[in-house]
Amino acid sequence: MSAQFFETAPGPDDLGEPVARTTYGDVRGVRSGSVAVWRSIPYAAAPSGTSRFAPPQPPSTWEGVRDCTSFGQIAPQTMGAMVPVDSDLTMGEDCLWLNVWSPRHDGARDRASDPDEPRPVLVWLHGGAYCLGTAAQEIYDGRKLAATGDVVVVGVNYRLGALGFLDLSSLGDDFVPNLGLRDQIAALEWVRDNIAAFGGDPGNVTLFGESSGAGCVTALLTSPRACGLFHQAIAQSPPATTVFGQERAATVARRFLELMDLPAARAKELLACPIDRIVAAAGVLLDEIPLKEPGRLAAAPVVDGELLPTYPIDRFQQGRSHRVPLIIGTNKDEASLFRLFRSPIMPVTPDAVNVMLRDVAAGHPEWSPERIAEITSAYPDLATTRGALAMSTDAAFRMPAHWVADAHAQHSPTWMYRFDYATPMLRAARVGAGHATELPYVFGNFGTLNHDPTFWLGGRKVAMEVSGRMIRRWVAFATHGVPAALDGSKHWPPYRLSARTTLVIDAVDRVVDDPDRDLHSAWGDQAVGFS
Repeated sequence: MSAQFFETAPGPDDLGEPVARTTYGDVRGVRSGSVAVWRSIPYAAAPSGTSRFAPPQPPSTWEGVRDCTSFGQIAPQTMGAMVPVDSDLTMGEDCLWLNVWSPRHDGARDRASDPDEPRPVLVWLHGGAYCLGTAAQEIYDGRKLAATGDVVVVGVNYRLGALGFLDLSSLGDDFVPNLGLRDQIAALEWVRDNIAAFGGDPGNVTLFGESSGAGCVTALLTSPRACGLFHQAIAQSPPATTVFGQERAATVARRFLELMDLPAARAKELLACPIDRIVAAAGVLLDEIPLKEPGRLAAAPVVDGELLPTYPIDRFQQGRSHRVPLIIGTNKDEASLFRLFRSPIMPVTPDAVNVMLRDVAAGHPEWSPERIAEITSAYPDLATTRGALAMSTDAAFRMPAHWVADAHAQHSPTWMYRFDYATPMLRAARVGAGHATELPYVFGNFGTLNHDPTFWLGGRKVAMEVSGRMIRRWVAFATHGVPAALDGSKHWPPYRLSARTTLVIDAVDRVVDDPDRDLHSAWGDQAVGFS
């Protein structure tokens, strides 16, 4: 077997079945057009029993060829409408796996250079408020992206909610913080050690993610443990300042024990209790906290002094983020989708936003009343739903992304975007360019004409053009470290603090200097987080 590229084993068609050799054994995938697909390759052992709240460990080796043609277990979670998951998928703790999509062209491959040249690798971290989602969701299918960009795409499944982002380390030595981030690092180490067997270049890895997945990207950009594991990064709508301190994490852990009907002295029983009980209690907690404390999540990365030495935003502003090129941005109408689904994850009413502002003020006692008034002055219609949505968007996503970009651009190439495009249907539904609406454009995964409701009022042709430009830019960035789509697209200048140049992605892209100037004036340079 080639040291770099997978082979084909005899199969039902002339092309055969793709087989690759990993550190732990051979894996068989399937073909989908010109792309070879492997699903649920284990990068770590099942974290169950005494390992339930422990760091990931290497998987056991296997003999023969392991079948990796269907999805394995997804991380235990409470299903919700915000994150649609195929009903055929099953939850379980054997959820530390990843998918690989690799283009292979038998005979002469498409690359103009050496046909054996390894391809750039894009590693995807899915979103879901740190408690929902899976790499098995159809929207994250990497076939189109791999085939169009001639790149290798990897989708990572990792622990969520109570098992991945609820820091229980205050309850005893059996509990380790930031397990979801540790899983992601283990997956990146697997990529480093194995991706060459799938045609990928371990020396050219782009880590990209959306929402909480992008929050993981910004966190890992400041984690010493992640240094050198990726070479470019893309953060789509990152909640970059939603990171907890240890005191906050301990408070949430105590509440979780209450919901489990366990005293602190019996916390170790969490290692053996049925997973359904943990998921049920976590579901209550994950809804309860943002309802009581608008703007806060129950589960998030935590400053543990090791994996995250301090708050990521502080590391950025101290100039201590990893020296890699970065694309970062947000969607114009981030909060609208949370209003549509009536999700408690974000405050979307004037009352909830006012509670959030009081909490922010309480968390920053050094601020004067005038400081809070200066922020609220940027939202003259704060007493309306529209104003509340704008404030929520900026507090959770827009300003954190800008604070990260302002700092990272001081030492590394950085590009900022704002995704404004919305189909006629999404505009009519008052969703606009809502949270996560850029995902089908990045992956090229639109539903069919009859099944994709976003096109019920038309707009497919323009959407496909927007998607083509985004894919070309993301692929160019992964390939060369510069998002220059060589197709006549608008030139996208790097982001610099003096101009804050931003690519506004719409039916017609445009480049705008500091499109959120008024927000910068109101919020200032001091990062505001929910710690």
